Amino acid sequence: MKAGPLAELQSEYVKRLSGPIGIKEVEERRALPPADRKAKEGELLLAALPEDALLVALDERGTALTSAGFADRLQRWRLDGVKTLAFVIGGADGLAQPLVRRASVTLSLGIMTWPHLLARVLLLEQLYRAQQILAGHPYHRE
Repeated sequence: MKAGPLAELQSEYVKRLSGPIGIKEVEERRALPPADRKAKEGELLLAALPEDALLVALDERGTALTSAGFADRLQRWRLDGVKTLAFVIGGADGLAQPLVRRASVTLSLGIMTWPHLLARVLLLEQLYRAQQILAGHPYHRE
């Protein structure tokens, strides 16, 4: 992510989150037809995943959760002993099907299309919000 407002916002939410947060960017830089680019990006994302990670794919066709529902899902994973969560956000053409099939869960940030850099900030904010909900902090209001 280039320097600017989104990078600053990303950095702010990463600082607010407890626990280790890693962000890996992968990008196919060669000029390829869209289907080939999507497939290659899927391969790169799969290769970047930690072996033990529970994979959560972000896709507009995924399940939409409330913020409280997302917090509950994170808490359930924690109680089930999930040590590593990996959230993947696709590029301009979305996520390759092998990656979506590998995902344990597919979540939606809404049915609108979001630029992947903005989707990253939205995800980080929801992770922070879930952390605060689970801690009983009044950050989240219904």
